Amino acid sequence: MSQPRSVTILVAALGGEGGSVLADWIVSAATLLNFPVQSTSVPGVAQRTGATNYYIEVFPVSHDELGGREPVMSLAPTIGDINFIAATELVEAGRALQSGYANQASTVLVASSHREFSVAEKVATADGRFESEQILEAAKALTANAIVFDMRTIAWEIGTVINTVLFGAMAGSGSFPLTRDACEEAIRRSGKSVETSLKGFKAGWEYASSGAHGKSRVSEKISTLPAAANDELKQITSDGINLTTDYQDAAYASAYLEGVERVSNIEKNFHAKGSLKVSKEVARHLALLMSYEDVIRVAELKTRRTRLDRLRKEFQRDGKSVLRITEHLKPGFDDITSMLPVSLAKLARSLFPGMIGKGHRAMRLRSDTVIGFSALRMLSLLKPTRRWSLRFQEEQSSANRWLNAIELALPLSAELAYEIAASGNLLKGYGQTRARGDRALEAIVEYMEANEKADPVALNALIRKFRIEVETNPDKCLTLQSGGIQSRQPKSQPIKFFRPKRIGVAAS
Repeated sequence: MSQPRSVTILVAALGGEGGSVLADWIVSAATLLNFPVQSTSVPGVAQRTGATNYYIEVFPVSHDELGGREPVMSLAPTIGDINFIAATELVEAGRALQSGYANQASTVLVASSHREFSVAEKVATADGRFESEQILEAAKALTANAIVFDMRTIAWEIGTVINTVLFGAMAGSGSFPLTRDACEEAIRRSGKSVETSLKGFKAGWEYASSGAHGKSRVSEKISTLPAAANDELKQITSDGINLTTDYQDAAYASAYLEGVERVSNIEKNFHAKGSLKVSKEVARHLALLMSYEDVIRVAELKTRRTRLDRLRKEFQRDGKSVLRITEHLKPGFDDITSMLPVSLAKLARSLFPGMIGKGHRAMRLRSDTVIGFSALRMLSLLKPTRRWSLRFQEEQSSANRWLNAIELALPLSAELAYEIAASGNLLKGYGQTRARGDRALEAIVEYMEANEKADPVALNALIRKFRIEVETNPDKCLTLQSGGIQSRQPKSQPIKFFRPKRIGVAAS
């Protein structure tokens, strides 16, 4: 007969998701069953640059049966020798699989299918998101059993933390060494948010225990877009209308719709048998370009009841604890003046040219106080005045020039028009990131305007190469000239030297 061995468990959790509490529950449940157990942890760098990994070993034989013998356990996980991989987010599950911890014959993967985008994904100029489908396929191929579903949504609906749902799914997998009763008792003994934690545990248990054991039950991604090109365009446009209406008003949404129709009518005339791929790119990016983030938008989003309700649900679970919300803001001279009417904004910038691009001041505003919330609310109420602001006029002008360039390109080549439409993706973020995107898109539009009679195939190749180069190397100062892609002279930045502060030492 084979000798019993430790059950190895690797938990990967982001900051604030209760990974430490989950590890404590596992240890507590094992102790209740009188099993030898050991737990170690390796902290990550930050909340989204790396998870904290918790490694637990449980020897599923009671101390009484061992008769005084003690199993030797490892302090760190071993490649290819993990029985349970538990992850609170999909890419964290992918990290564990990529590291080689899984064993196709014996590893059970329990993970949430939702995404918390990493810093690398957020700062990418292009679409830097990792392919979720690749991780799901790897989960099926590299493990004996993969239980992957959206635990975050379940946790939010219950009003608990995701670790409770994850714990229940582990216990309900069919091969967990700890009984359900012991796991639930461990939660009770912790004494924190017991009722909601038990509800989350039950929900995870019920999902994981449904269906035959030993078979992958990875949630399938269901597309919400219809197959037909026209239906897909309608769906994207409908989403864009909802976004622009929420951003400004119905009239603003009508202007968005007119922009999409301008392009789609030309595309249908010149490329009737096409897939309307240009119109779909325009519908997608125009809505985002017209919904740029300014001070008014930020204030409006931060004071919405839905946001406040979500924060209370996530952090004020007992309904009694005091919730303090501190907003971290860093407005600059450009942010303030861009909210002013065009004439006043230009006057302010002409009087203080040295302040352009400067004047950023870090602020901490308590939005849970009457004064702080009122200040944000007053800013959000400036929404009707946005149409007369300098930033609005600049953004409208940029969007119209981009649409005009697409209209120039459509009669020549659908591929060329598509490249210009796809370049709308260069405009994202705020501050220097947004400014770099503005310069890149402006270079493409200007080049198209100046070379509309050139060979469309050559134009398409050059613009595509430029767009990919900017997306791949966003820090490079590139522009389009008659000779092709050229480097722009980088903007000079002053070097500042600061005298170190002297630290006084009190005489004893």
